[in-house]
Amino acid sequence: MPSFPEMLRSALSKFRSAATVDRRTVEELIRDIQRALLIADVNVELVKRISDRIRERAFLGELPPGISRRDYVIKVVYDELVRLLGEKPAEIRINKRPYVIMAVGIQGTGKTTSIAKIAYYLKKMGYRVAVICADTYRPGAYEQLKQLLDGRDIPVFHEGSDVVEIARNGVRRFSEEGYDVILIDTAGRHKSQEDLMREMRVLQESIKPDEVMLIIDATIGQAAGEHARAFHQAAPIGSIVLTKMDTSARGGGALSAIAETGAKIKFIGTGEKLEDIELFNPKGYVGRLLGIGDLEGLLERIRLAEVEVSEERVKKMLRGEFTLEEFVKQLREVRKMGPLSKLLSRLPLPGLPDIPQDALKEAEEKIEKWWAIIQSMTPEERRDPDILDASRVRRIARGAGVSEGDVKALLRQYKLTRKLIKRAKKAPHKLAGLRGLG
Repeated sequence: MPSFPEMLRSALSKFRSAATVDRRTVEELIRDIQRALLIADVNVELVKRISDRIRERAFLGELPPGISRRDYVIKVVYDELVRLLGEKPAEIRINKRPYVIMAVGIQGTGKTTSIAKIAYYLKKMGYRVAVICADTYRPGAYEQLKQLLDGRDIPVFHEGSDVVEIARNGVRRFSEEGYDVILIDTAGRHKSQEDLMREMRVLQESIKPDEVMLIIDATIGQAAGEHARAFHQAAPIGSIVLTKMDTSARGGGALSAIAETGAKIKFIGTGEKLEDIELFNPKGYVGRLLGIGDLEGLLERIRLAEVEVSEERVKKMLRGEFTLEEFVKQLREVRKMGPLSKLLSRLPLPGLPDIPQDALKEAEEKIEKWWAIIQSMTPEERRDPDILDASRVRRIARGAGVSEGDVKALLRQYKLTRKLIKRAKKAPHKLAGLRGLG
């Protein structure tokens, strides 16, 4: 039987080769997608929800300029799969010290190995990381963690008479020693399912972790949803880690786990080595499922057709009414329309010719990096970047995976633009010349 990705690609290929695109061919595409999702063990209710959304959007409203109905429907399928998985790429948000993560999951999911991988990943990001082994049921769990992290400068704690005492002692010690992130490994097997869930509940109430992370084997199909629901009731799930993504063609069961908990996938395991883990990117994942090679150009054409920089939005910018977040968002949209130097040269405003070319070139190269920086800031920091001191800049850089210099470069560019805007505000009559930008 064809795999999940093969069935999805086949469905799209059949749709693209159809002589015409009407409601009948769209229904055929939806049926083929339903079949692929069900084969991949996606929950029936979830399949119905996705199907209804595709059906609803396929013939809703006017098409973007220059885009065919066929291409638009493919974009809708892509959007709905990405939407289900969370849309935005996963991010590391360590917003307090220490940040305590409790990992839960049944035995055999690769939980202990995943904890070691995540600890090493965070260590490489510059955080001081420590691990607590609170699994007293599986022989060798502590030794496995020590062996996996040997030589990585990541301590493993396992002292106490029961799981709660071990966890409390470990959190206390590593907090006193100034660690940034503390990961807690818990039992995945017990005398009964009820005992295991009771232990998770007691641990959660005693430790009050900042995040509960559910480790799921991507190969277990719809059972992922049942496991997620049981753990979520015991200790509310904040994020999901999918293991064995390198070996599974039936990772669709993870979609059910997302639906059951409302949590999003944060990491995926892609191999057996300690380095084989990555932050989850829904767009990249769906792109691989659908065969991104021939889809990328289509998505870009539709994005460009949908870009609008209205006169009212430009006026708002010219009044200086924009936050740091709005500044980067507008740069990202405008960037899709052509080189910034060419676009900015069309603004008939005093002072624009004086903008350094080096600054424009820097903006061209760093806009996407700046967006990652914005996503690592708190709402307060986005509204008022003047509160950013050295400590905050360091935290933001770590969260975005960039250097502190990159954060400072964004702040410099923002302030430069604000100065330009103040000068431009003296010439409001020039706004009429902006109408050509849309």
